[in-house]
Amino acid sequence: MFFCSFNLLRRSACAALGLLTLANIAHAAGPLTFEKDIRPILKTNCFQCHGEDGEKKGDLDVRLARFILKGGENGPAIVAGDPAKSHLLDLVKKGEMPKKKTKLKDSDIATIEQWITQGAKASRVEPETLGPEFAFTDEERAWWSLQPIKKPSIPAVSNLKSPVSNSIDAFISQKLAEKKLTFSPQADPATLIRRITFDLTGLPPTPEEIAAFQAAFIQHPESSIQDLVSRLLASTAYGERWGRHWLDVAGYADSDGYTEKDPERAHAWKFRDYVIRSLNDDKPFNQFVREQLAGDEIAAAEKLNADAPTPQQRERYADLLTATGFLRMAPDGTSVQSDITSQNACISDTIKIVSAALYGMTIGCAQCHDHRYDPITQADYYRLRAVFEPGFDTKAWRSPAGRLVSLQTKEQRAEADKIELEAKKIDDARLAKQEEFITEVLDKEIAKADEAVRDALRTAYRTVAAKRTPDQVKLLKAWPRVNQLTSGSLYLYDTTNNTKHAAELKKMVDDAAAVRATKPKQEFVQAFSELPKAPSAVPATFLFNRGQPDQPKQQVQPGDLSVLAGWRHVELPAKSATLPTTGRRLAFADSMTDGRHPLLARVIVNRVWMHHFGKGLVASVGDFGVLGSKPSHPELLDWLSSEFMESGWSLKHLHQLILSSRTWQQSSRRDAARDRIDPDNRFLSRQNVQRLEAETLRDALLAVSGKLNTKLRGNPVPVMFNEEGQIVIGADTTDTAGRQTGKFIPLNGEEFRRSIYVQIRRTRPLEMFATFDAPSMMDAVCESRPVTTVSPQSLLLMNNGYMREAAQYFAQRLQAECGPDVEKKITRAWQLGFGRTPSMSDVQSASEFVAAQTEHYRTHPAKLEHVTGPAETKDASPELLGLTAFCHALLSANEFLYVD
Repeated sequence: MFFCSFNLLRRSACAALGLLTLANIAHAAGPLTFEKDIRPILKTNCFQCHGEDGEKKGDLDVRLARFILKGGENGPAIVAGDPAKSHLLDLVKKGEMPKKKTKLKDSDIATIEQWITQGAKASRVEPETLGPEFAFTDEERAWWSLQPIKKPSIPAVSNLKSPVSNSIDAFISQKLAEKKLTFSPQADPATLIRRITFDLTGLPPTPEEIAAFQAAFIQHPESSIQDLVSRLLASTAYGERWGRHWLDVAGYADSDGYTEKDPERAHAWKFRDYVIRSLNDDKPFNQFVREQLAGDEIAAAEKLNADAPTPQQRERYADLLTATGFLRMAPDGTSVQSDITSQNACISDTIKIVSAALYGMTIGCAQCHDHRYDPITQADYYRLRAVFEPGFDTKAWRSPAGRLVSLQTKEQRAEADKIELEAKKIDDARLAKQEEFITEVLDKEIAKADEAVRDALRTAYRTVAAKRTPDQVKLLKAWPRVNQLTSGSLYLYDTTNNTKHAAELKKMVDDAAAVRATKPKQEFVQAFSELPKAPSAVPATFLFNRGQPDQPKQQVQPGDLSVLAGWRHVELPAKSATLPTTGRRLAFADSMTDGRHPLLARVIVNRVWMHHFGKGLVASVGDFGVLGSKPSHPELLDWLSSEFMESGWSLKHLHQLILSSRTWQQSSRRDAARDRIDPDNRFLSRQNVQRLEAETLRDALLAVSGKLNTKLRGNPVPVMFNEEGQIVIGADTTDTAGRQTGKFIPLNGEEFRRSIYVQIRRTRPLEMFATFDAPSMMDAVCESRPVTTVSPQSLLLMNNGYMREAAQYFAQRLQAECGPDVEKKITRAWQLGFGRTPSMSDVQSASEFVAAQTEHYRTHPAKLEHVTGPAETKDASPELLGLTAFCHALLSANEFLYVD
């Protein structure tokens, strides 16, 4: 008992000491003010019940310091200068407030207590009433990410031995000097080319490319890197690699999600191809964004449609419509259950995608109430929703199938109509023949009946089923061979002619189908579009009480975040006077991309930086708000954002700038002294080692094994459940009851295409992708991928069928290229897999391993394995299996999995 009491006393004393220490820290930091120090705490925890949206429990409003001093039903909530007599402080210390919520943090309680002790001061004269104009404090408006982007001066560098030719290095060097750090040495050429190639294309360099680069690097280090970067940026693999990054943010999937049925989106892949094509063309990023937000309205402004007179105009129209698929990527259950809940979920997920991709802010947190941390009101959320409301229109909701837009031209429609007429002639002839044959058989069958009922039986058969009398129904049931006579059952009637008749009719059906197959293929795109409406018919947007769609309150007009209005006032039209649609999205897109919005360029530049370094200048890439991270190099972020916009919003220019920097080219070798000063490498005194992403890992396996199919664009490579219940690549052959039929449908090399083309079914993530942190897209958006290190990854590398299959193909490639020489095969494998030549000891130990494995398979024969497709019937050669075991070991090694 004594020890328990003693421990309790010690904990209480420590807690009190903690509060005292926190209070002392607050006091040491200078005088506290309501706006800067107290309001954020109360806004997060108390506004909802005491002031927000007219709610004042206990008649207490805590949104102003003087409101708190005045108090409510129980008198003053605080007494300035006297914490002991302050009722509010007493309640939060006891945990009685906020009610039914987590107790305030000790640090917050200490801050409130110190503020009261100092006299409960406000930093300025407070208003008499709180209208919309006082929604935010000056401190909230001054948040760094909401300020205009201004290009800072490049710092003068004096701490480097060699001159700085890249502006990035000047900003990084300045921070390093403050921490008494310096750059690490430049990585060696073999490391640089592997890093650059994976970075820009998601594929490994070939041994021949490595050798050529090393030779060029010796002569001209800087220009050889620039030439390499330029060559890779010009490759189609660049768009495939960086398109994957944007598709994550856009929430791309080939299925609707939301429900377990997860219907497929047959045309979503066209948006994926649009993204790849746009990045390969280095389409200005502001144009890229404009098209995705308002491609249909741009087309209307340019007077484009599917019947545009030139192929270039038709292609432009298709491109613009396809781009709006960005706004159709959210999970959508309305094809299965279209109700107010599923519709609202689709809209809110779309806004989540827009806000994460373009704002880098958690705007969705304001759907039910004012944002608890950032200067975003609930009305702001619904103003943003109003931008897109006309395209959703919950009063006239269109199902996913109803949103498809045909790209068929007038000429194609005319040609299709002409072909349909020819097919119709065959149909008419078939129907005439069919009637002739049925009459012939009917006469024969009726002749078998008693003469007294023949006429009645014929009349009953010729009467439409819905109009038959009970007597006719009874009569036909008595003569089933008459009752069951149809064109499809002719072959069942045992005469030579009837079998011949059935075959003749089937041939005519096939002939009509063959004629119809010559029609121009009708292409559709999954697009976001508005149906033209009169101004009075444009759907209104209402603020929902607590976010409940069945509780609409006041109507709101389209707009951007109101916190930006102080320096950036943008008018968005309720209805455009020049477009058949509202024009809201086009006006919004223009305002986002005109170079004056504070967030878009910063957010995009930060994402690009993250993919090059493994971590953004703002570590929380999807949250530039109060709960996110502040930039490690704010001046560099703004300089890069300005440079990005000044370069014409060119992503390729940004890549060239970053990859030519000394910062990016540093070695990743760790150093104990550096790690003590900067353990997380936030100041970039070295490069970060990065693991291959899930899709890049699979693509690298295909590349080194020699099986990679580089076909561009097109329908996704299907996925299916195999007999073990694993999700693998393959054409789904389950029947309507969900049972495996066992039928194999060859994909003819499609199974070896790059991973960006593999179908993304939200409920069917490929096993390798899921294990290595690829998003399943069950959520609307993937702001950034986690990088986990868990045991299933090692188990997959050792046991997964794709890994074994890749090792087999790798071994077969080595046999084909190197012949019987084991050491030659080992050297080639090392060069292909790791981008370097093995040491003599590597070759010796690998040779011994291959020999031991080969001997094992001489006494334990085995067959090659295939994830999908027919099984092998013959045992493989021991030599191939032994080499396969070695290849499997290489492909499972960290040196293959990580980029240095």
